[in-house]
This record gives sequence, structure tokens and C-alpha cells, in this order.
Amino acid sequence: MSLIKQLWIAISVIMIFAFGGSLVVSVLSARHYLEQQLQLKNIDNATALALSLSQMEKDPVTIELQVAAQFDAGHYQFIRVLSPSGQTIMEKVYQGKETDVPSWFTQLIPINTTPGKAQIQDGWKQYGSITLASHDAFAYQSLWTGTQELLVWFLLGGLAAGLFGSWGLKVITKPLRDVVMQAEGISERRFQTVPEPKTPEMRSVTKAMNDMVIRLKAIFGEEAARLEALRQKVNRDAVTGLSSRDYFMSHLREVITGEGFSTTGSLVMVGISDLAHINAKVGHVKTDALLKSLGTILYESGNGKPGQRAGRLKGAEFAIICPTMNSPVQAAEDIHKRLTEQWLPQWSADVPELFYVAAVGYRREQPMGELLSYANEALAKAQALEPNSYFASDAGPAHAAYPAEQWRTLLTEAVSGGRLHLAFYPVVSGNSQAAIHQEGVIRLQAGAEDAPLSAGDFMPMAANLNLAAPIDLRVVRLAIEHLSTTAGDIAVNLSAEALADTGFRHALTQLLKSYPDVCKRLLFEVPEYGVFRHFEAFRELARALKEMGCRIGIEYFGQRFAESDKLADLGLDYIKVHPSYVRGITQNTGNQEFLKGLCKIAHSIGIQVIALGVESASDLPLLTALGFDGATGPGVKQA
Repeated sequence: MSLIKQLWIAISVIMIFAFGGSLVVSVLSARHYLEQQLQLKNIDNATALALSLSQMEKDPVTIELQVAAQFDAGHYQFIRVLSPSGQTIMEKVYQGKETDVPSWFTQLIPINTTPGKAQIQDGWKQYGSITLASHDAFAYQSLWTGTQELLVWFLLGGLAAGLFGSWGLKVITKPLRDVVMQAEGISERRFQTVPEPKTPEMRSVTKAMNDMVIRLKAIFGEEAARLEALRQKVNRDAVTGLSSRDYFMSHLREVITGEGFSTTGSLVMVGISDLAHINAKVGHVKTDALLKSLGTILYESGNGKPGQRAGRLKGAEFAIICPTMNSPVQAAEDIHKRLTEQWLPQWSADVPELFYVAAVGYRREQPMGELLSYANEALAKAQALEPNSYFASDAGPAHAAYPAEQWRTLLTEAVSGGRLHLAFYPVVSGNSQAAIHQEGVIRLQAGAEDAPLSAGDFMPMAANLNLAAPIDLRVVRLAIEHLSTTAGDIAVNLSAEALADTGFRHALTQLLKSYPDVCKRLLFEVPEYGVFRHFEAFRELARALKEMGCRIGIEYFGQRFAESDKLADLGLDYIKVHPSYVRGITQNTGNQEFLKGLCKIAHSIGIQVIALGVESASDLPLLTALGFDGATGPGVKQA
């Protein structure tokens, strides 16, 4: 039983006893007072009437008129005139309507009074006697009214005491509720501190809980920092800070073969003119500074461009994958402009002939060897041009594009019509290869004869046309429809653009409230770059979805691991690790150590870890040994 209910029961019991005692004392006192007043009134009225009759003529008519006048003027139960022998000379008895006082009340609390008596004289002789009694109905009415008023005041007082007590109890126990919510948050993988109350007993409990949360966050932060340092060591070039060759090539393979990016894009190559000569001319320290500044510029070129990444392929050769730029010319111009304006002026005095840039286009599923051959040929042509220039080639991939208005029509029809559907891929357990859930991936049917387009083909254009939110809402509806006819759980992706849309978040929660039974089987995933780009919006949505029973996860996790301490209070259910860490895992001992530590720290706060982009089922035993709870990718099939 809650404290509030116990408080109300206690107040009710106290008020009952208080009312009962007060009622008994008050009613008995009032009855005694009324009995005294009625007794005195009877005596006084009898004496006064007897004196009046003694001074009058004693004929029956006169006496009757005087008694009737007195009876009508007062409130009497009866007036009786008796002869000395006891015979009734005349009598008046009240015949009016009784009061509304309940009979049980008059029986429970009787008012007993003695009638007033007086002698009537006729000169020196006794004419007779008079006996009268005032009517007690009015006394009962007064007593009943007083009792009702007392009851009302006690009820009002009890209600006021209960309300005030409830409010006071809520104020007093608020710190306790905060601690309970904090404990529940910890069980839901949300680590938050709460304000310490002024009450000493509560403050000690709250302080202990806060200290525990702070220690957990500190441990999480320290482990995250250690893993981030390991990740940087394994996957970053020590001088430039860019991706190492292996890590860049793994990401390039994901961009070309994965469905998270557009069908076409650009690969930009940057070469430094005679790095050995530069090193000999300006010295090792200056050369490292030159390379570091180049790495900073190439890294920052990907800001706000999902999937764009730069890497150092070898000593003087760098590459930038640009999934958001279909035109190699545009990609080359962008990188060339950054180098010309931000890098060249710093070093032109020492090294006037500093760099050359080349760019080629690619298409999905293009062989890696073919793409790199095109890139090397373009880089050789750029090197043959004048210093600090660029060369761009469209040779290789040929890709068709829809006009903007055609895209708008196509995507609008997709939202309202049947052009969108979901393709399902299993996420399996590493041990048993049984399905953990199905991942519902969006597909767009552009034409009856065309192959379905993946999200990477049309979602960038949908974002430009402000249609990402309606499309994501349609995807959720498709998932709900599928869940209503099948068993198991389904995970769907939400785009970063929809995440930032307040209207979308409201519409999504309202939609899910209409299907409470489905929520427990529905999982939502947001790409990591979208989470950190709109972190507060993601936090708000995650809490709303968790309250309705949905599960929430982050996809393509690990690119911004240094900021992962922000995730400690979100209550995440799972993360899906970026394929660039998973591909080739059997040969990469550094990534094995990093992923093992990542799984350990995620499990310590109750988060499942799933591997993305698994290319072969033979990798599953190793991934399981590293601590992964599940896996998905082209090499994964449901048992």
C-alpha cells in the first residue's frame, strides 16, 4: 500500500475518533444546556401565567382566552389548568407538524425536562393549579443542526488535512522518488545524477546514489578513452591523423558495396610532389607539420557530408571517398580549392610545387581493383599537369540521374502510394545463428521494369526536398503492417534529417500510441552521425520510444567513439558496429582488441553489440569470442 493511501487511512481514523469524541462531548453538553433552559422556561412561564390568571375574573371563558393567548404566543407542548381536586378545567395541546429531525436521533439523545407548575389564587382561596411544558422539538432541531454543522466542519477539516498531508508527503518523499527513478534509470542503462535534498536522511541516500553514478560514468569514460586511444593507434595514421590504409580501404569497400550510400560517388586522390625532396629541404619536423596540416584540411572536408572520409594510402599519396558527390569534377574542385586556399599559402615559400589532385567516379558493386586502377591513372595524368592543379575523369561509372522535379514527383508518390516497400535481412546470434530480429530496409520502386532503389540512392534527394520525415513515417507504418501479420521483431532505420524534425517526432509517437501491442516488437535505429548531429532531439525521441516499450539502437557505431560518453544516460538497447571495423577482422589483431574492449564496456551497461557487414559465416566464431551478441551482413544467413 502506498504512503499516500496509508496517510489517508491514518487521517480518516484520527478524524473519526476526534469527531466521535467531540460529538459526544458537544451533544451531551448541548443537551444538558437545553434541558436546563427548557426547565427554567417551564417554571418561569408557569409562574407568570398563574399570576396573570390569579388577578383575573375566574369565569371559564376568561381563563380559556388567557390560556389560549399564552399557548398561541409561545412554543408549548401543552398547558393544563387543574382544579384543587385534580380535575381538568381546560387544556391546550400542540397539534402541529413535527420537525424534520430523524426519529433515531431523538431516541438516541432524549431531552428530559420537568413541566413547570404554579398555583392559581382566587383572593385568599386556591382556585387551582397550572401545569405546562415547552415544546422540545425546537430543542431537538437545534441539537440536530449543530451536530450536522460539526460533522461538515470535521469533514472539511479532514479533507484539508488529507490534501495538505498528501502535498507535504509528496514534498518530503520527492527525493525518495528521485532516487527510485535514478535506480530505475540505471536498470534501463541511463546514468543520471539527481539534486541532493535538504533532509539529512534523504541527502545521505541521494549522495550515495549520485556517487555510484559518477563512479560508473568515470569508469565508462576512462574505458572509452582507452579504447579511443587504441582505435586511433590501430586505424589512424600517426602523423596526419587520417585513416590508415587498411581502415580506409575497408570503409571504401563498405561505401561501394553497402546500401547506406548512393549508387554513385567520387574518389579523390591527392599526391604530394616529391615528398623525399621536401623532407630533405625543410627537415623532418617541418615535413611532419606539413603532413599534419594537410591531414586536418582533408579531414575537415568531410564535415557535414555523411560517409566522406580521407585516408593515407602511402607516404605521399592520400585518398578521399565522397559518397555525396556524384560529379568527380565537383569533388576535385572542392578538394583543390581547400588545398589552394588553406594549405598552399603556408608552404608555398618553401615548396612552391606542392601537390596534385585527381578524381574519378565510381558505381555500386564496381570491383575495387578496377576503381583503384582508374584512380591511379587519373593521378598520373594530374601529376603530368602543371603543379598544384587537378584532373577529373568521368570515365568508368556511368550513372543516370532524374531531374529534381521528377524526383519530387517520384518521392511524393512513394509517400502516398505503393512505391515503397521493405526488404528484410536477418540479424542472427553468433552462437546459434538464430534470428535476433529482422532488419527492415527501405526500397523504392522507381519504375515497373527498374530494379528497386536502396535508401542511399534516393534518401539524399529526399532530404534535399524535405521529404525524409514523411518517408520515414511511411516506413514505420509498413513495419507495423508487417508485424501485424508475422511473428518476431523488426528494426527500422530513421534518418538524421527526420530526427531533427519536431513534427516527425510528434507524429511518430502518436502513431505508436495507436499500436501499443506492436511497440515491444519494434526497434528503431539511427546512424551514429545523425545521433551526434542532433543529440538532444535523439535523446528526447529515445526516451519517448522507451516509454512506449520500443527498443532503440545506434547504427554504424564507432566513427565518433570519443564522444560515446554522451550515450551513458540514453538507455540504449543495442549498437551496430560499423563494417569498417568488422571486415577483415581475422587478419586485424588491433581491431580485434578494440572490438573486444568495446563489447566489454557496452555489456557492462547492458547494451547488446551487433556486427555489421559480416562477409563470411566463418567470421562468426571469432566475433562471438570477441563478445558480439549478433551479426548481420552479406555472409550471414538465418539458421
